[in-house]
Amino acid sequence: MVTETAQLDADAKGRRGFLLALGAYFLWGLLPFYMKAVAHLPLAEVIANRVVWSVPIAAAVLIWAGRTADFKAAIRSPKSLAMAGLTAVLISVNWGIYVWAISVDRTVETALGYYINPLVSVVVGALLLGERLDRLQIAAVALAAVAVTVLTVEAGKLPWVSLALAFSFAAYGFFRKTLPIGPSQGFLLEVLLLSVPAFCYIVYLIATGQDHLVSSTGGDTALLLGCGPVTAVPLLLFAFGARLLRLSTIGIMQYIAPTMVFLIAVLIFHEPFGAIEAIAFALIWTALAMYSWSMFRGRDARTAVQATR
Repeated sequence: MVTETAQLDADAKGRRGFLLALGAYFLWGLLPFYMKAVAHLPLAEVIANRVVWSVPIAAAVLIWAGRTADFKAAIRSPKSLAMAGLTAVLISVNWGIYVWAISVDRTVETALGYYINPLVSVVVGALLLGERLDRLQIAAVALAAVAVTVLTVEAGKLPWVSLALAFSFAAYGFFRKTLPIGPSQGFLLEVLLLSVPAFCYIVYLIATGQDHLVSSTGGDTALLLGCGPVTAVPLLLFAFGARLLRLSTIGIMQYIAPTMVFLIAVLIFHEPFGAIEAIAFALIWTALAMYSWSMFRGRDARTAVQATR
Protein backbone atom coordinates (compact mmCIF):
# COMPACT_ATOMS: atom_id res chain seq x y z
CA MET A 1 0.00 0.00 0.00
CA VAL A 2 2.83 2.34 0.92
CA THR A 3 4.64 1.51 -2.32
CA GLU A 4 1.49 2.14 -4.37
CA THR A 5 0.94 5.49 -2.64
CA ALA A 6 4.55 6.49 -3.27
CA GLN A 7 4.20 5.55 -6.94
CA LEU A 8 1.01 7.61 -7.29
CA ASP A 9 2.77 10.55 -5.65
CA ALA A 10 5.73 10.18 -8.01
CA ASP A 11 3.41 10.02 -11.02
CA ALA A 12 1.59 13.17 -9.88
CA LYS A 13 4.90 15.01 -9.46
CA GLY A 14 5.99 13.79 -12.89
CA ARG A 15 2.80 15.09 -14.52
CA ARG A 16 3.14 18.43 -12.73
CA GLY A 17 6.78 18.71 -13.76
CA PHE A 18 5.90 17.85 -17.35
CA LEU A 19 3.21 20.55 -17.52
CA LEU A 20 5.51 23.16 -15.97
CA ALA A 21 8.37 22.33 -18.36
CA LEU A 22 5.97 22.16 -21.31
CA GLY A 23 4.72 25.65 -20.44
CA ALA A 24 8.31 26.93 -20.34
CA TYR A 25 9.25 25.44 -23.72
CA PHE A 26 5.99 26.60 -25.30
CA LEU A 27 6.61 30.18 -24.15
CA TRP A 28 10.21 30.02 -25.37
CA GLY A 29 8.91 28.75 -28.70
CA LEU A 30 6.65 31.78 -29.03
CA LEU A 31 9.36 34.26 -27.97
CA PRO A 32 10.30 35.23 -31.58
CA PHE A 33 6.94 36.98 -31.92
CA TYR A 34 7.77 39.20 -28.95
CA MET A 35 11.31 39.82 -30.15
CA LYS A 36 9.94 40.87 -33.53
CA ALA A 37 7.60 43.29 -31.78
CA VAL A 38 10.54 45.01 -30.04
CA ALA A 39 12.86 44.83 -33.06
CA HIS A 40 12.37 48.56 -33.78
CA LEU A 41 13.77 49.44 -30.33
CA PRO A 42 17.52 49.71 -29.56
CA LEU A 43 19.01 46.34 -28.65
CA ALA A 44 20.78 47.59 -25.49
CA GLU A 45 17.57 49.15 -24.19
CA VAL A 46 15.64 45.93 -24.74
CA ILE A 47 18.27 43.86 -22.90
CA ALA A 48 18.44 46.38 -20.03
CA ASN A 49 14.68 46.31 -19.54
CA ARG A 50 14.67 42.54 -19.86
CA VAL A 51 17.03 42.39 -16.89
CA VAL A 52 15.52 45.07 -14.68
CA TRP A 53 11.89 43.94 -14.93
CA SER A 54 12.87 40.31 -14.33
CA VAL A 55 14.12 41.12 -10.83
CA PRO A 56 10.78 41.77 -9.05
CA ILE A 57 9.21 38.66 -10.61
CA ALA A 58 12.12 36.40 -9.67
CA ALA A 59 12.25 37.88 -6.15
CA ALA A 60 8.49 37.48 -5.60
CA VAL A 61 8.59 33.82 -6.67
CA LEU A 62 11.58 33.10 -4.42
CA ILE A 63 9.88 34.68 -1.40
CA TRP A 64 6.62 32.84 -2.16
CA ALA A 65 8.48 29.53 -2.37
CA GLY A 66 10.34 30.26 0.88
CA ARG A 67 13.75 29.63 -0.71
CA THR A 68 15.63 32.73 0.46
CA ALA A 69 18.11 31.20 2.93
CA ASP A 70 20.65 29.87 0.40
CA PHE A 71 20.20 33.03 -1.68
CA LYS A 72 21.25 35.15 1.32
CA ALA A 73 24.24 32.87 1.84
CA ALA A 74 25.26 33.23 -1.81
CA ILE A 75 25.15 37.03 -1.59
CA ARG A 76 27.63 36.88 1.29
CA SER A 77 30.00 34.59 -0.62
CA PRO A 78 32.57 36.36 -2.87
CA LYS A 79 33.13 33.11 -4.81
CA SER A 80 29.39 32.68 -5.51
CA LEU A 81 29.08 36.34 -6.53
CA ALA A 82 32.04 36.04 -8.91
CA MET A 83 30.66 32.87 -10.52
CA ALA A 84 27.17 34.40 -10.77
CA GLY A 85 28.75 37.44 -12.42
CA LEU A 86 30.36 35.18 -15.04
CA THR A 87 27.12 33.28 -15.76
CA ALA A 88 25.25 36.59 -15.91
CA VAL A 89 27.63 37.85 -18.60
CA LEU A 90 27.27 34.62 -20.58
CA ILE A 91 23.46 34.66 -20.52
CA SER A 92 23.49 38.36 -21.46
CA VAL A 93 25.62 37.58 -24.52
CA ASN A 94 23.19 34.79 -25.41
CA TRP A 95 20.16 37.06 -25.01
CA GLY A 96 21.78 39.86 -27.01
CA ILE A 97 22.64 37.64 -29.99
CA TYR A 98 19.18 36.05 -29.91
CA VAL A 99 17.29 39.36 -29.88
CA TRP A 100 19.53 40.86 -32.58
CA ALA A 101 19.30 37.80 -34.85
CA ILE A 102 15.49 37.82 -34.82
CA SER A 103 15.40 41.58 -35.49
CA VAL A 104 17.50 41.11 -38.66
CA ASP A 105 15.53 38.09 -39.97
CA ARG A 106 17.98 35.37 -38.94
CA THR A 107 15.53 33.40 -36.81
CA VAL A 108 16.30 30.12 -38.61
CA GLU A 109 19.90 30.42 -37.41
CA THR A 110 18.72 30.82 -33.80
CA ALA A 111 16.71 27.60 -34.10
CA LEU A 112 19.78 25.80 -35.46
CA GLY A 113 21.84 27.15 -32.56
CA TYR A 114 19.51 25.73 -29.94
CA TYR A 115 19.32 22.41 -31.81
CA ILE A 116 23.13 22.21 -31.74
CA ASN A 117 23.35 23.21 -28.07
CA PRO A 118 22.78 19.73 -26.52
CA LEU A 119 25.53 18.29 -28.72
CA VAL A 120 27.89 21.12 -27.80
CA SER A 121 27.13 20.45 -24.13
CA VAL A 122 28.10 16.80 -24.65
CA VAL A 123 31.46 17.87 -26.10
CA VAL A 124 32.02 20.37 -23.27
CA GLY A 125 31.32 17.62 -20.74
CA ALA A 126 33.80 15.30 -22.46
CA LEU A 127 36.57 17.89 -22.75
CA LEU A 128 36.23 19.68 -19.40
CA LEU A 129 34.63 17.10 -17.11
CA GLY A 130 36.14 13.94 -18.53
CA GLU A 131 32.73 12.46 -19.32
CA ARG A 132 32.92 9.49 -21.70
CA LEU A 133 31.02 9.55 -24.99
CA ASP A 134 29.55 6.36 -26.44
CA ARG A 135 29.69 5.61 -30.15
CA LEU A 136 26.25 7.04 -30.88
CA GLN A 137 27.12 10.31 -29.16
CA ILE A 138 30.40 10.56 -31.08
CA ALA A 139 28.53 9.91 -34.34
CA ALA A 140 25.91 12.52 -33.41
CA VAL A 141 28.58 15.15 -32.75
CA ALA A 142 30.29 14.24 -36.05
CA LEU A 143 27.00 14.67 -37.96
CA ALA A 144 26.48 18.07 -36.34
CA ALA A 145 30.00 19.06 -37.43
CA VAL A 146 29.18 17.96 -40.99
CA ALA A 147 26.01 20.08 -40.91
CA VAL A 148 27.99 23.15 -39.80
CA THR A 149 30.56 22.45 -42.53
CA VAL A 150 27.80 22.23 -45.17
CA LEU A 151 26.41 25.61 -44.10
CA THR A 152 29.90 27.13 -43.96
CA VAL A 153 30.80 25.99 -47.49
CA GLU A 154 27.44 27.17 -48.86
CA ALA A 155 27.60 30.62 -47.22
CA GLY A 156 31.37 31.07 -47.46
CA LYS A 157 31.55 31.74 -43.71
CA LEU A 158 30.79 30.05 -40.41
CA PRO A 159 27.14 30.17 -39.20
CA TRP A 160 28.39 32.26 -36.31
CA VAL A 161 24.95 33.15 -34.94
CA SER A 162 24.08 29.47 -34.43
CA LEU A 163 27.51 28.62 -33.03
CA ALA A 164 27.60 31.64 -30.70
CA LEU A 165 24.17 30.80 -29.28
CA ALA A 166 25.06 27.13 -28.84
CA PHE A 167 28.45 27.70 -27.23
CA SER A 168 27.40 30.64 -25.01
CA PHE A 169 24.46 28.64 -23.63
CA ALA A 170 26.61 25.52 -23.18
CA ALA A 171 29.19 27.60 -21.31
CA TYR A 172 26.41 29.13 -19.23
CA GLY A 173 25.13 25.67 -18.31
CA PHE A 174 28.64 24.44 -17.47
CA PHE A 175 29.51 27.32 -15.14
CA ARG A 176 25.98 27.53 -13.74
CA LYS A 177 26.49 24.07 -12.20
CA THR A 178 29.18 25.53 -9.95
CA LEU A 179 26.71 27.81 -8.17
CA PRO A 180 25.69 26.03 -4.93
CA ILE A 181 22.09 27.25 -5.14
CA GLY A 182 18.98 26.22 -7.03
CA PRO A 183 17.99 27.46 -10.50
CA SER A 184 15.44 30.03 -9.32
CA GLN A 185 17.81 31.46 -6.69
CA GLY A 186 20.64 31.52 -9.23
CA PHE A 187 18.48 33.34 -11.78
CA LEU A 188 17.59 36.03 -9.23
CA LEU A 189 21.25 36.46 -8.28
CA GLU A 190 22.24 36.79 -11.95
CA VAL A 191 19.60 39.38 -12.87
CA LEU A 192 20.24 41.22 -9.61
CA LEU A 193 23.91 41.62 -10.53
CA LEU A 194 23.03 42.65 -14.08
CA SER A 195 20.35 45.06 -12.88
CA VAL A 196 22.91 47.51 -11.50
CA PRO A 197 24.42 48.52 -14.89
CA ALA A 198 21.07 47.93 -16.63
CA PHE A 199 19.21 50.28 -14.27
CA CYS A 200 21.94 52.93 -14.58
CA TYR A 201 21.69 52.69 -18.37
CA ILE A 202 17.90 53.09 -18.32
CA VAL A 203 18.21 56.12 -16.00
CA TYR A 204 20.78 57.63 -18.38
CA LEU A 205 18.47 57.13 -21.36
CA ILE A 206 15.57 58.74 -19.50
CA ALA A 207 17.70 61.67 -18.33
CA THR A 208 18.91 62.36 -21.88
CA GLY A 209 15.51 61.82 -23.48
CA GLN A 210 16.70 58.84 -25.53
CA ASP A 211 14.54 56.24 -23.82
CA HIS A 212 11.40 54.51 -25.07
CA LEU A 213 10.17 53.59 -21.59
CA VAL A 214 8.69 56.90 -20.35
CA SER A 215 9.32 59.23 -23.27
CA SER A 216 7.60 57.15 -25.93
CA THR A 217 4.13 55.89 -26.78
CA GLY A 218 2.20 53.56 -24.50
CA GLY A 219 2.85 50.68 -26.87
CA ASP A 220 6.64 50.84 -26.54
CA THR A 221 6.39 51.29 -22.78
CA ALA A 222 4.22 48.19 -22.47
CA LEU A 223 6.60 46.18 -24.66
CA LEU A 224 9.63 47.14 -22.56
CA LEU A 225 7.82 46.42 -19.28
CA GLY A 226 6.73 43.08 -20.73
CA CYS A 227 10.36 42.08 -21.37
CA GLY A 228 10.59 41.09 -17.71
CA PRO A 229 7.71 38.58 -17.62
CA VAL A 230 8.56 37.03 -21.01
CA THR A 231 12.10 36.46 -19.69
CA ALA A 232 11.43 35.40 -16.09
CA VAL A 233 8.22 33.36 -16.34
CA PRO A 234 9.46 30.57 -18.67
CA LEU A 235 12.79 30.34 -16.83
CA LEU A 236 11.01 29.93 -13.49
CA LEU A 237 8.52 27.43 -14.93
CA PHE A 238 11.45 25.43 -16.24
CA ALA A 239 13.34 25.66 -12.93
CA PHE A 240 10.41 24.21 -10.98
CA GLY A 241 9.48 21.68 -13.67
CA ALA A 242 13.01 20.32 -14.14
CA ARG A 243 13.23 19.43 -10.44
CA LEU A 244 10.32 17.00 -10.89
CA LEU A 245 11.41 15.35 -14.15
CA ARG A 246 14.02 12.85 -15.26
CA LEU A 247 16.98 14.29 -17.12
CA SER A 248 16.13 12.15 -20.15
CA THR A 249 12.62 13.67 -20.28
CA ILE A 250 14.07 17.17 -20.19
CA GLY A 251 16.55 16.09 -22.86
CA ILE A 252 13.73 15.27 -25.27
CA MET A 253 11.52 18.22 -24.36
CA GLN A 254 14.30 20.73 -25.07
CA TYR A 255 13.68 20.25 -28.80
CA ILE A 256 10.15 21.70 -28.52
CA ALA A 257 11.22 25.35 -28.45
CA PRO A 258 13.69 25.32 -31.39
CA THR A 259 11.18 23.33 -33.45
CA MET A 260 8.53 25.99 -32.83
CA VAL A 261 11.07 28.74 -33.60
CA PHE A 262 12.07 26.98 -36.81
CA LEU A 263 8.46 26.62 -37.98
CA ILE A 264 7.68 30.25 -37.12
CA ALA A 265 10.79 31.44 -39.01
CA VAL A 266 9.99 29.50 -42.19
CA LEU A 267 6.18 29.48 -42.27
CA ILE A 268 5.32 32.86 -40.70
CA PHE A 269 8.40 35.07 -41.03
CA HIS A 270 9.11 33.57 -44.49
CA GLU A 271 12.86 33.48 -43.99
CA PRO A 272 14.93 31.81 -46.75
CA PHE A 273 15.21 28.04 -46.41
CA GLY A 274 16.70 26.32 -49.43
CA ALA A 275 18.04 22.89 -50.27
CA ILE A 276 21.38 23.40 -48.46
CA GLU A 277 19.66 24.50 -45.27
CA ALA A 278 17.32 21.51 -45.56
CA ILE A 279 20.31 19.14 -45.81
CA ALA A 280 21.99 20.75 -42.80
CA PHE A 281 18.85 20.58 -40.67
CA ALA A 282 18.25 16.95 -41.72
CA LEU A 283 21.77 16.12 -40.50
CA ILE A 284 21.15 17.93 -37.21
CA TRP A 285 17.79 16.20 -36.67
CA THR A 286 19.43 12.83 -37.35
CA ALA A 287 22.20 13.67 -34.90
CA LEU A 288 19.66 14.63 -32.25
CA ALA A 289 17.72 11.40 -32.80
CA MET A 290 20.94 9.42 -32.27
CA TYR A 291 21.82 11.47 -29.19
CA SER A 292 18.34 10.97 -27.71
CA TRP A 293 18.41 7.24 -28.37
CA SER A 294 21.80 7.03 -26.69
CA MET A 295 20.42 8.88 -23.67
CA PHE A 296 17.40 6.58 -23.35
CA ARG A 297 19.54 3.49 -23.85
CA GLY A 298 21.86 4.63 -21.09
CA ARG A 299 18.93 5.20 -18.74
CA ASP A 300 17.52 1.73 -19.48
CA ALA A 301 20.93 0.17 -18.82
CA ARG A 302 21.22 1.93 -15.45
CA THR A 303 17.70 0.82 -14.53
CA ALA A 304 18.54 -2.79 -15.36
CA VAL A 305 21.69 -2.68 -13.22
CA GLN A 306 19.78 -1.23 -10.27
CA ALA A 307 17.09 -3.91 -10.62
CA THR A 308 19.69 -6.68 -10.16
CA ARG A 309 21.02 -5.22 -6.91
